[in-house]
Amino acid sequence: MIQCLSSRFLSPTSSILSISPLSPSFKKQIHSLTDPHLFSLLNQCSTFKHIIQTHGFMVSKGLDQSNILLSKFIDTCSFLGFKDYAYSVFTIKTQPDIYLYNTMIRGLSQTDSAKEAILLYNRIQLAGFRPDTYSFPFVLKAITRLSSIEVGKEIHGQIIRIGLNSDIHVLTGLIQMYSACGAITDARQLFDRMHQRDVVSWNAMVAGYAKIGNVDTARELFELMPERNVISWTAVISGYAQMNRPNDAIMIFRRMQLAEVEPDEIAMLAVLSACAHLGALELGEWIHNYIDKHGLHKIVPLINALIDMYAKSGNIEKALEVFENMSHRSVITWTTMIAGLALHGLGTEALEMFSRMERAKVKPNDVTFIAILSACSHVGLVETGRWHFGIMNSRYKITPKIEHYGCMVDLLGRAGYLQEAQDMVRQMPFETNGAIWGALLAASRIHGDLELGECALRHLIEVEPHNSGNYTLLSNIYAALGKWEDVGTVRKVMRDRGVKKVPGGSSVELNSTVHEFIVGDDSHPQSKRIYEVVCEINSQLKMAGYVPKVREGLLDLDEG
Repeated sequence: MIQCLSSRFLSPTSSILSISPLSPSFKKQIHSLTDPHLFSLLNQCSTFKHIIQTHGFMVSKGLDQSNILLSKFIDTCSFLGFKDYAYSVFTIKTQPDIYLYNTMIRGLSQTDSAKEAILLYNRIQLAGFRPDTYSFPFVLKAITRLSSIEVGKEIHGQIIRIGLNSDIHVLTGLIQMYSACGAITDARQLFDRMHQRDVVSWNAMVAGYAKIGNVDTARELFELMPERNVISWTAVISGYAQMNRPNDAIMIFRRMQLAEVEPDEIAMLAVLSACAHLGALELGEWIHNYIDKHGLHKIVPLINALIDMYAKSGNIEKALEVFENMSHRSVITWTTMIAGLALHGLGTEALEMFSRMERAKVKPNDVTFIAILSACSHVGLVETGRWHFGIMNSRYKITPKIEHYGCMVDLLGRAGYLQEAQDMVRQMPFETNGAIWGALLAASRIHGDLELGECALRHLIEVEPHNSGNYTLLSNIYAALGKWEDVGTVRKVMRDRGVKKVPGGSSVELNSTVHEFIVGDDSHPQSKRIYEVVCEINSQLKMAGYVPKVREGLLDLDEG
């Protein structure tokens, strides 16, 4: 492939120029090309046509003999995504210097050609050069993409032998590499030994703790930072969001706003995820306005997160509005919208959205079908669910995963097809997990099938011995049948096993602040007044004839 491309690029300038016409303005600039103008011209390249025309004139004027100019050309090719062209140009250079090697390694390290970047790095010393302070960070970035810790340790050894183990840029590259490969202890040792640290090295260390889930330690380092930038804030916000601590993520984002640091795309994605989890609609709307104000509405992943936030925060109409206003939609966009409609119990609308997706020639993925089967389950469309489960493989060549079987078991169980649900569990080509048995347990509760409930719980105790929800469901079945002695037995088993019921909770956003409430918690500064209002509401409900469903489950006596 590379040899073929190389011969094509070495063809006469006239053949390169005849590939396709250019705009008059670009053609005028290229005909008046001189050395100082080349950098400006390359900055204006945006298409493959521009690249090949520029290369043709570089060859005709001998500008490709300058390693500095050729390095800029290769860098532009790599940035625009034409790495094969860039590499072919590099391979025909007879005397590349270390600067040119570094440029090519950097270009390859940022793509799916990270292995080629490492191979090219290995050729540096064979060519008679010595890797420098740029070579190492670039090759370490390639190693990071591959998560190849053993190769990283070999490079670390070379750094020590060459004597660059005190260079701040090289050390930062090593910290990033070790962190990405999960060797956080090695990363921290390097960080602690650094005599000089800049914001980049701090960011590398903070992001490495956050990535492995040790977000509290990452936060400690963050608070010690003498200087922070948007990457510092984003690392902590993302860490909290990924660890399902949305309140902390939003709190750090608020501090970021007070520090007048402009959030980037990654920060907004993380905060939108936190808003979706908590239903923090006001903050989500602020981010929406920020996106519009800064012209970021073309960033598809960001708008996808916006749709998800609106759907999970209860405003499905706004989610649909954002969806309909998009000029370009990815498969994730369609899937997010389908899942949002399903979440709101709009199963028919979700299925119609899937039909629109098919008409738009967008191929669904496995997550799309989880959303579709979930929609069918919410509205009890058993036949429709069976049909969609069947076309996964027959039409789209998507092999169902255990998650899809779980959706089907849930669909069949909710609709009362308990035997068919059990048959599907026995026949599926996977080892049954907690989600499958949980679906059967829930179905047994709905339809009062004590035998199935006991069977499901026995298996659940093996795979999820400390999940209090499983015991609660079985207790509800016993309570519904009036088997209070068995309810007591379940509670004793929970006590003996040290299983504690996870208290229920809820959150509400008021004046841009999210207030979270847990059953039995009185830590809120206005808890006394809150409980007074709750008691007043309960009194009004009883006066209106409301009777708590105490017999629905002894372990859920909160409302009693």
